[in-house]
Amino acid sequence: MQERVLLITGASSGIGAATARAAAREGYKLVLAARSSDKLAALSHELGTDNVLTVELDVTDMAQQRAMVDHVLETFGRLDGVFANAGRGGTAGGFSGADHETWREMILTNVYGVGLTLQACLPALKRSAGHVLLTGSAAGRSTIPGSMYGATKWAVTGIGYNLREELRGTGVRVTLIEPGMVDTPFFDEPPEYALEDKDIAGAVIYALDQPAHVDVNEILIRPTPPREG
Repeated sequence: MQERVLLITGASSGIGAATARAAAREGYKLVLAARSSDKLAALSHELGTDNVLTVELDVTDMAQQRAMVDHVLETFGRLDGVFANAGRGGTAGGFSGADHETWREMILTNVYGVGLTLQACLPALKRSAGHVLLTGSAAGRSTIPGSMYGATKWAVTGIGYNLREELRGTGVRVTLIEPGMVDTPFFDEPPEYALEDKDIAGAVIYALDQPAHVDVNEILIRPTPPREG
């Protein structure tokens, strides 16, 4: 069987890096994209395989996105999966008092950047009958007072649903990965109870490894509350 090529945005830490480790163990050729070239280089060295391409990427820049896909096809000849995982967290203050400049960067990354990743990658994915995976959130399925971050994840949920309809009949599968609280670098202090990034990576690999006739639409993953008493 031909080795599959998986592209991960936001790959330098957290869920993206954990997914890269899991996918490397499964024999995927990897394209790891993020803003931090130093962290990507360290991760590539850790993985210890020649089948890794690292790309310094600002997901809000379409020229960089297209150049990345060109580089992938020149290097590996194909693209089988894209995990659009790059994202930014929110800030306190709600709609009344949050830093609106932080909103701008978060919305551009979490929504516009996802759209650019999809548009840049879809031609190659249609040729391979590949797989799109999106990092949504449990926050994109519930109401959180004053959360612009939650609103961006509602948008990602909508992107997943609408993209699936656009791609109907192409063979390309679309999976929303929707974590609850995950202990990642998003948080200055560890949450009281949370998932680990490798838990989300396991869900990504599960969806990818289903046979071609199985389209896992959504995986909602929440931490188990601690036992009482």
